Amino acid sequence: MTMCMVEKTWTEDDLWALGVNNQWYAVCPSSFVPVGGIKRLTRRGQNWVLFRETNGQLRMLEDRCPHRGARLSLGLHRGDRIQCAYHGVQVDGTGTVAAVPALPDASMADKKLVPSLPIREIGGAVLAYFGDAKHPEPCELEVPAPLVDPEIDSFLCYVEWKIPWRWGMENLVDPMHGAFLHHESHAMYQGETSARFKIRETAKGFIFEKTDQRGVNFDWSELTRGGVDWVDLEIPYPPSGGPGGPFGIVGMITPIDEHSSAVFFWRYRKVSGWERDVWRFLYKTTLEARHFAVLEQDREMLEGMPDDADQAENLYQHDLGVSRVRRLYRAEARRQIKELNDESA
Repeated sequence: MTMCMVEKTWTEDDLWALGVNNQWYAVCPSSFVPVGGIKRLTRRGQNWVLFRETNGQLRMLEDRCPHRGARLSLGLHRGDRIQCAYHGVQVDGTGTVAAVPALPDASMADKKLVPSLPIREIGGAVLAYFGDAKHPEPCELEVPAPLVDPEIDSFLCYVEWKIPWRWGMENLVDPMHGAFLHHESHAMYQGETSARFKIRETAKGFIFEKTDQRGVNFDWSELTRGGVDWVDLEIPYPPSGGPGGPFGIVGMITPIDEHSSAVFFWRYRKVSGWERDVWRFLYKTTLEARHFAVLEQDREMLEGMPDDADQAENLYQHDLGVSRVRRLYRAEARRQIKELNDESA
């Protein structure tokens, strides 16, 4: 059995603030951890250390030495293990104490004492599975098609925002803000500033879309819960944006703690051959800076909202997607806590 979490007594409010358990989350770009590298991260309110073995295998452990609790991320990379800087205890990628140099026959030797997370690298990002005590083994992971389709080329954009993670998800399922906040964008300046919306349920989520406009602005978004939660959306592009047709975005939001989030956006287009080369050139020389400017607009708006912004709202028809996301995660948090409590009763 894989040890997948630090023992923690979860509450419904914890899961509301830090994300539900028993699913995968994007934790950082793969480039953060080169071969021989060590990276300290806080995700979902817990401290972790990632290190890449000399063979390229990436590992993720609780950032806590089983001896005295020192941070393993302050230690030394030893090929297939980390050596704690405090007393030299060595922990391998599975969380097993591989050696205790100061006392080779110490009782902790050869025991799995450090929680480790299953991880996968997809689309240039590291995904980790966070299970609770009843679901330690990773669930099935459905990867967003644009990240693995050989006919689609993508760029990963990573930022960190000082916002609750749900606000980021709500922003992604709120197409109408594109016509106002991003009106000066090179891609979202067209279309009506009024609309009607509807929700279409799917097998693993829902689509929130305008009923009277398509292919003009940020007109729809789709939430999929495929073991990892992501939002897919499409922005029509002018000819000056180069070949490839519509411009797509896959977005994932991961809680760092209750008040900050790791934000992942893959920007993609269906291109091949010379068109792929043109698209990549245009993106790096022209479009990337424009896209970061749009992200900055979102960040500035969301970070400027008061902590109790969702406690004094007056929602209307355009906010059906926001309400749907809130109900979904609150219901899942409640279900998971009930299941844990039933198990322990």
